[in-house]
Amino acid sequence: MTINRAISRLVRLFVVAYLLLFARQLYVQVIAGPHLGDNPHNPRLALLAPYRGSILARDGTILAQSSAHGRIYPLGRAFAHALGYASPRYGRSGLESVFNADLAPRPVGNDPIAQFEEVLHLRARAPALRGSTVITTIDPALEATLYGALAPYHRGAGIALDPRTGEVLALASVPSFNPARIDADFASLLNDPDSPLVDRALDGLYPPGSTFKIFTAATALSDGIATMGSTYDDPGYFTIGDFTVHDDEGEATGVRDLTGAFAASSNVDFAQIALGIGSARWYAAARKWGLGQPMGFTLPLEPDRLPRHADMTPGVLAQLGFGQADLLVTPMRMATIAATIAAGGTTQRPYLVRAVRRNGQDRPVAGPSVLATPISAAVASKVRAMMVAVVEAGTGTSAALPDVAVAGKTGTATNPAGRSHSWFVAFAPAGAPRAAVAIIVENAGYGAAVAAPIAKRVLAAALTHRT
Repeated sequence: MTINRAISRLVRLFVVAYLLLFARQLYVQVIAGPHLGDNPHNPRLALLAPYRGSILARDGTILAQSSAHGRIYPLGRAFAHALGYASPRYGRSGLESVFNADLAPRPVGNDPIAQFEEVLHLRARAPALRGSTVITTIDPALEATLYGALAPYHRGAGIALDPRTGEVLALASVPSFNPARIDADFASLLNDPDSPLVDRALDGLYPPGSTFKIFTAATALSDGIATMGSTYDDPGYFTIGDFTVHDDEGEATGVRDLTGAFAASSNVDFAQIALGIGSARWYAAARKWGLGQPMGFTLPLEPDRLPRHADMTPGVLAQLGFGQADLLVTPMRMATIAATIAAGGTTQRPYLVRAVRRNGQDRPVAGPSVLATPISAAVASKVRAMMVAVVEAGTGTSAALPDVAVAGKTGTATNPAGRSHSWFVAFAPAGAPRAAVAIIVENAGYGAAVAAPIAKRVLAAALTHRT
């Protein structure tokens, strides 16, 4: 009896010990496992790196893939910010970070099915199961064109998207970096005063300048504050209290209708239009357009900065009419505003990744979906006509394409820290848009002189091979 009791106690001890080990293993594998696997200091990451999944363009072109010698990025600097990097030392960014759970290889030792297949000789013995493939919406030729057009400038960014679907066709920021050399270059990149690791297309916040007159005109038309027949007198200045609005270089556009004021980009006229809209209607329109609200984009996106309603004064409201005061937006926001006009008043949610492919099967990640419908089709049609006038006979003639109607808007955003930023937003063909773009070049001056020609190159490339 004593021996049986001792055996029984020993069995219970082994059971308790087994349960403790099982609980510990369960914690490590299920709860702590993902965190440990994501830790950039985990030495197993270096061993698994060659089995990391690929990232592809919309046409199957390889944008990122792994080899025994490290991660390879065939487009190099052109798409570095969106792709990001995958480093065993510095972690991950961009798509490499957002889709790490899909791209990361799985150790065979943690996959019982793979182990069973190895036993049955159904699978070659390997240290890992290759990660999934991420399929983006990027057009590689268009990406190369956009980056090549921006590269000569010190700092800038651009986005091209399909206004019909929200697919991002190209996204670039300068200065850029070589993601394949992130381990070697990281320290110098962090210390670079031009901040090459910052994605200015998604994280750069700028006053939109006169490109924001698209919003002001659409709001005025929607709320009945203006009609296409409304006329305005611009003597070159407009005083509100102790604040005076001027046009660029002391210009005076004289008496014009709404289209003429828009095409000539009169700050004086649009300051008066904004005052007619009023602060309550301005904020209501901002909510309809989603300004300051999350966009649900594939990658992290810096939210817009709007002035507080409590701080709104007539002088601030007047400046908001032409995209100044305490208003800051990203190039992505301005791309979606242009795309909204192109799509007849509907904003398609932008997205960068279509699907994740594993074992030959595609799992959809995103597709066309409506983000907002801030204006009617009738209002969008009127704003579209004004944007066409900008390119045909206004400030944006440098963006004109032969035999294609382009709708656009220039912007020269005042920058307290230096020279003005150069903006241009556009879409084409104006009657049946297939591509919309937003371009900003920091401290480059007039939108018509710098940003508009870049947009022209990108639109021409987009229309050459897209239907």
